[in-house]
Amino acid sequence: MPPQYLFDISQIDLNQVVIDQEAIRAINPHRGEMEQLNGIIWVDPERDRLVGYKDVRPDEFWVAGHIPGRPLLPGVLMVETAAQLASVYMKKYLGWTGFVGFGAIESCKFRQQVTPGVRLYILAEKIWERHRRTCCRAQGVVDGTLVFEADIVGIQF
Repeated sequence: MPPQYLFDISQIDLNQVVIDQEAIRAINPHRGEMEQLNGIIWVDPERDRLVGYKDVRPDEFWVAGHIPGRPLLPGVLMVETAAQLASVYMKKYLGWTGFVGFGAIESCKFRQQVTPGVRLYILAEKIWERHRRTCCRAQGVVDGTLVFEADIVGIQF
């Protein structure tokens, strides 16, 4: 049986942006080459769910070297995009303050390659929150195909 999405996205308008890049910059400190999250298109704070995206561009810093002649978005950048999405959620909707950093990556699987010129959607759902830590389950989707999944733990410093 193929892996299932965390939640049904068929009724979500994937072209609507509810939190744009400027608003993300007001929340997350990432800049330059490490700014991975481009926008958030849907948030359900009642169920701790959201969908964001990264536009994978052909001019990104990793394209020339990962892998020459066959550029593949590094898995660590997919996970970083999901972590940035989770960070926005923790600060804007859970009220966390200060710096939010990576605490752990658990149960991570990469299922498909991601190449320049696509939009990577990130689905995320908060699984638990306690003692200045929270865990979000995240999935990456490109053209309807699940490309990665991971549980990401964030820590409030």
